[in-house]
Amino acid sequence: MIVLPLLATVVALVFGLHLAVRFARRRAPHEGLWSLAMLMYAGASGALALGVRGGWSAGEFRLYWLLGAVLTVPYLAGGELYLLARRRRWIAHLGLIVLAAASVWATIEVWSAPVDRAVLEETFPLGREVFGDGTLPHRLAQYYSFPAYFFLLGGATYSAGRMRGKEELRDRFLGTTLIAIGATIVAIGSGVGAGLGNFALFSISLAAGAAVTYWGFLVATRRRDPATRVRGPG
Repeated sequence: MIVLPLLATVVALVFGLHLAVRFARRRAPHEGLWSLAMLMYAGASGALALGVRGGWSAGEFRLYWLLGAVLTVPYLAGGELYLLARRRRWIAHLGLIVLAAASVWATIEVWSAPVDRAVLEETFPLGREVFGDGTLPHRLAQYYSFPAYFFLLGGATYSAGRMRGKEELRDRFLGTTLIAIGATIVAIGSGVGAGLGNFALFSISLAAGAAVTYWGFLVATRRRDPATRVRGPG
């Protein structure tokens, strides 16, 4: 039961640390935000593994819900905003201020909300069951993650479209496409898995989505031989 959540934890942790090292060297804001997002993803997946393995505590579920269901995707979207608004950096800075304020508010709401401890005895409790269907902590996952996901997907699609057909940008095009696919795997797979109460589908989507997203990042940022960039293969 815990193998796939642990795999998602490891992949996201390695990805997050990789991004953190790049951010320390390059000071690129999008890499800093993506690093935070993937470390949150790792924290949420780790809390999921602990909850499934040893029984859920209220703190473990709050951590899993806040970091995974609510905040991870908005921080990925914040990084995407920095990429799209390179010529108008003030827009991205304003988005970062809003994101920080929204993070504080979400943390207060999720951490102070009452939980149904009887539901936490289940192997795979859902947010609507733990917090109550329609309550603010439950709805925060929709309010935060849905718009952020569509912004992230739209931004990645727009960027990939601009790079399509340009040989010198082939790796960035492929990598950006894979990142969008990875985010979609997580969004659709985890949503369907949670809706059906299917833990296997839910956890597979977490691990596969994180792996595909990391793969996309590695492809997009790899260095190609200068002669290959000019002439192309063959």
